[in-house]
Parts: sequence; structure tokens; C-alpha cells
Amino acid sequence: MHESERFCEQSDPEKRLYFATGFGLIQCVKGLMSFEDKDLLAAINHTKHGIAVASAHRKRPGSLTGRLAGYIVPSLSTSGMEWIAGMTPVERHAELVYAESLYQKSLLGIVYSGDWLAFIREVLNMRTTISIYRQLGKWIETVDAAYAIAHPELLAAASTPNSTPDSGVDNPHFRSGVYLGLGMSHLVLSMMPGKPLALVELFGYKGDRKFGLDLLERAGGWSANGQVGEREAEGVRRAICDMLLLIFHLVLSAFTFEGVDVRKAARVLEWNLKRYPNGVFFLSGASRLTLVHSQPSKALTYYARAAQAQTQYRNLHHISWWESAVACLGLWRVAESTSWWGKLGGEATRSKAKYTYGEAACLATLGEHAEVKKLMERIQELRQKIMGKSIPVELTYVFHAIAHAPREVIAGEMIPAVGGALGELGLGLVLSSEGDGLVLSGSGGSEGGATVNGIKKGKDKKLELRSGYWDDVCLACFLEGDPDAELEPEEKIPCSPENARTYWERAFHAVFEHGPNIELDHYVVYYAHFEYGRLLAQSGNKDGAKTQFNLVLSGKPLEVNAAGWKVR
Repeated sequence: MHESERFCEQSDPEKRLYFATGFGLIQCVKGLMSFEDKDLLAAINHTKHGIAVASAHRKRPGSLTGRLAGYIVPSLSTSGMEWIAGMTPVERHAELVYAESLYQKSLLGIVYSGDWLAFIREVLNMRTTISIYRQLGKWIETVDAAYAIAHPELLAAASTPNSTPDSGVDNPHFRSGVYLGLGMSHLVLSMMPGKPLALVELFGYKGDRKFGLDLLERAGGWSANGQVGEREAEGVRRAICDMLLLIFHLVLSAFTFEGVDVRKAARVLEWNLKRYPNGVFFLSGASRLTLVHSQPSKALTYYARAAQAQTQYRNLHHISWWESAVACLGLWRVAESTSWWGKLGGEATRSKAKYTYGEAACLATLGEHAEVKKLMERIQELRQKIMGKSIPVELTYVFHAIAHAPREVIAGEMIPAVGGALGELGLGLVLSSEGDGLVLSGSGGSEGGATVNGIKKGKDKKLELRSGYWDDVCLACFLEGDPDAELEPEEKIPCSPENARTYWERAFHAVFEHGPNIELDHYVVYYAHFEYGRLLAQSGNKDGAKTQFNLVLSGKPLEVNAAGWKVR
């Protein structure tokens, strides 16, 4: 990245469109990775400069009289297809670069802003960006449609990711930029929660996830027939489109399933790793792919290569360290995981609350409770804010720290982050709170299960009063009920093979029974319904499996709502 930065500086980013936006993008990545105010401010200033350079090259709007006449005569409009068609190629590129720089500035502003007024201002800027992208996208569709009508014999050629020069859009860099912006905006809108999405839809914007993914795939030609776009005809933003596809299929797939295609992500990775064998982003993507396939040992190898691929930006190393900590925990190499969390907490400038909690949770597993107490007391002061509000994920760790319930499985983050890999590996689990807690392993417990028969409500009132106790119980029962669990060679199955299915079902039902008592780890109930549905499907009970899956898809609370009322 240092070489790219120097190249942009030597190529006069003060006046040239693409060097201005490229330099701004590098600063944007640096600011978002470090999360420090000085880096965010520097990135905002560079993106503002990119906006100024793009504005100098954009098509000038007409006089006030002409703009008013545009509401009546479409050809005089400053926002329709006629307006874009009347631009020169440089002006169209300037329009695209303006939208990109404005998006970068808005994203940085949202992260940096400390009040709602600044947030609203940046959201309005994003609305302008989306409008520009959609106008440019519609213009490309119009040009391609006209070309297809004029040349029916070349219809197939016009539908390829990078159409021929005769189509009217002869610059693949412009086309890939429109695909990137328009596809990304559709993806973001399609993943917004219901309430904010309803507000966005009032402005006439709606996300289409399938269409957004299709646009990102067009840049690289990732069609279903296996034909990849030619390298010589690709746009400059093709690699960024590929990165977004990997992020969606391998990272965001932990929170959504619609449109996820891991096989396609593997194709994208294979192609890009051949082209960029030492590319840090693609090596990190390969690590995520191995985690999705429940291969944490292989993931550690890729993360080590990613950390060695570049030494200029330490913040990029932190991605590898964080995932390595998770992978080591998945392999139950707790001491090694503790080391990774400690390095992150000491060096990283963002998410310190999360990293400190991870270190504390691992130390609790190792029995170092004095050190755990010191770390837990620091978590609340380490949290960071966006728009003056605490980051939801970090707030979860703060709540756990206040509750003094350190656990080695990080609430709301660990299991979703690796797609349930901890449960799939069937690890032993040690849950503790200041020395008192539960111990669960494959070799422990009597017939019927350590948690299912050994833990019952009212058996130990003192222990049950501990904050987070039932969170621990439900998490232990969830891992105990996983039908795909693999025990260590020296461990024994805690029940006879013929009673295994009953054992698993009783473990899941224990989660459902004690779910209303959960204080923080509500996600466990949802994963339990999903895994119980898989168990029923494997046993041939399709109707029962559909019932469990529909509960998860319903979007309704499956344990308790915010007020504590049971909703089933």
C-alpha cells in the first residue's frame, strides 16, 4: 500500500481524477482500520479534495432559468438520461468519481461524527451518491438496450461484463465503477434492519440483493457458466468488486443466508490468489473460507501468510491476529488464543473492549481469576462510540463485564463469527465466574448428560442467583446437543449410541426451557432452534424441522423481549 500511496503522490493527485480518488481510498482504508481521530480527519480532508477535483471536471449545470425549464422539458433536465447522454466521457467519469469520493467522505463522517446532526448530513450525502449511481446505471442499461436492438446478431456480446466499444460505453473502468457503486448500494440497503429500511424507503430507495450481487459479479464475469471476464478488458475496480463478493459470501454470511454462495466465493478466491499470491486481502479471504469449512488449523496457516505479506500497515495485521485468536480457541489452544487477544489489546487502536474481553475470557478458562478481574474492570472505559453512541457489539462485552461473568465463548460474536464452528468441533467447555461455575466436557457427566440431568432450576439457589448463570447453562446445553460434535480421541461419548438422539434432543429442549432466564446471550436460543431443526431433518422429521427453521426465519423473539416478557 505504501507503493500505491507513493505512486498516487507522484502522479499529481491534486488535479487528476483517478489519482485523487485512489489516494482518498487509501486514506479511507487507513482511517477505518486505525479508528483514530487524526487518521479519520486526514482521510476526510483527502476525500474532500477528491470531491473538489471531481467537481471541477463535472458538467456544469445550466442557468436557473434552464434548470426550472428542465422540470417541464426533459431534454433540459440536469438529472435525467438526456443530461448524462450529453456529457463528454471525461464528465461522465467525473460524475462517477464525485459519487465515489462523496461516499467515502460520508462513511468516514458517520464513523467520526459525534452527534446526530452530523450523522443526518452524511446520510443525505449518501442519498445523493445513490441517486448518481442509479442514474449512471440506468444510462448504461439504456445504451446497452439500444445497442442490442441495432445489432441483434451481437446481443450476446452486449451482455458480457465489458461490452464492445461499439456499444457506446467503451470504457471498462467506467462500467466497473458503476457496477461497484450500484451493486454495493443495493447490498447495503437489502441488509438494513426493518425500521431504518422503512425510513429509507420513504425516499424511494429499495435494495435488491440478487441484483446487487449480479452487478458485482459482472465486473469480473463470474457467471454461472464458468466464463470469467478477460483480464485485458477488465475495469480498474474489478478487484474491489471481488473483495466485496468475498466479504458478503464469507463474512456477512454469518448473519444472513439469502444469496450466499460459498462455491462462488471459492472460485473468486482461486482466481485472485493465482493473480495476487501475496495479496493480504485475498489471503485473509482464503482464511475465512477455511473457517467456513471448519478447518481452523488450515486457517492459521493463511493468516500467518497474510501477516507476512506486508509490514507497512500494522492495522492490517490485526485482522489476522483477531481471526487467529478465534481459530486457536476453536482448536482449544486457549493459551495461544490468550496471547493473540493480549497482543490485540495492547497494540490495536479499535475494538479494545472486545479484545480485552477475549483475553479475560481465556484467562478465566486457565484459572487466572485475579488477572481476569483487572481486565474486566477496564472494559467499560475502553469502549468506543459512533455518532455519540456505543458500538452495539462492544456494549455487549461491557454488559458481560459488569455482570462479572467471563466466558471463553464471546457473547454474540464468537459463534456467529465462525459459523458455529465451536459447537461443530465439540469442544470441552469451562464456564466460570470468580472461581464458581460449571464444567462440561465430552467425558463428563452421567447418562443423559451433565447439563440436561445435572442442572435443574431450583437445585442450587445461590448459584442460580449469579448474574449470567443461565446464559452459561444454555450455552453449555447448546454445545452438548450438537449432533455433529467430535470428541477428542481420549474422550468417551457421555451416553450409549442408541440413546444419542434422545440425549441431543433433551439438551436442545433444556436450552428452550431455560432460554427465558437468559440475560445477555439470547443468540444461543436461535442457534439451538436451527441446530435442532437440522437434527430433526436428519432423522426424517421434515415437518418438525420446518417448524424450527420457520421460527428462526420469523424474525420474532424466541426467548424474551426487551421488557422480559416471554414470547413463544
